[in-house]
Amino acid sequence: MTARHPERRTERLRLRQWTEADLDALAEMDADPDVMRYIGDGSTGTRERTAAVLGRVGRVRATWDEHGYGLFAAEETATGELVGWVGLAVPAFLPEVMPAVEIGWRLRRRSWGRGYATEAAREVLAFAFGEAESEPRLERVVSICHVDNHASLRVMTKLGMTYDRTTRVPAHGQPVRVMTLTREEYHSSP
Repeated sequence: MTARHPERRTERLRLRQWTEADLDALAEMDADPDVMRYIGDGSTGTRERTAAVLGRVGRVRATWDEHGYGLFAAEETATGELVGWVGLAVPAFLPEVMPAVEIGWRLRRRSWGRGYATEAAREVLAFAFGEAESEPRLERVVSICHVDNHASLRVMTKLGMTYDRTTRVPAHGQPVRVMTLTREEYHSSP
């Protein structure tokens, strides 16, 4: 993979680019009401909608080319099983925080409670504040979660993120918490 389409590894995960072969696992995750409970308006995805998103793999790669960052497919190294995704994106759905880059994640339910989100997100932050080829250089990363999503809030806290604000997503009115981490804070933390 080129520097624009990096692959990362953690102790237990391989963070890689998406392939069409990821459709079944991704569709299963997007159709799970527990997984989608705090995503958007909480509605589940259909296989067709997931296929349409995944069918834009070329577009996903173009995002990497355009911004120098994007979303990684996260797979368990030991099994090769897709556990979810983690990565960086522009949170255009929440205009009041713009301009911004968001770190986010979504895991299959059977992968919850294993520390994968924190492990993968730490690696993505290392990438964001170290190697990401974005212009301009990333100076701040936000993370946004539904106010009742305590699991994601715990991950954000473990990453060293601090509270920025509580607000509502204009498109559907869901209350969200915005956390933030600057490059300086990242490099000064233990």
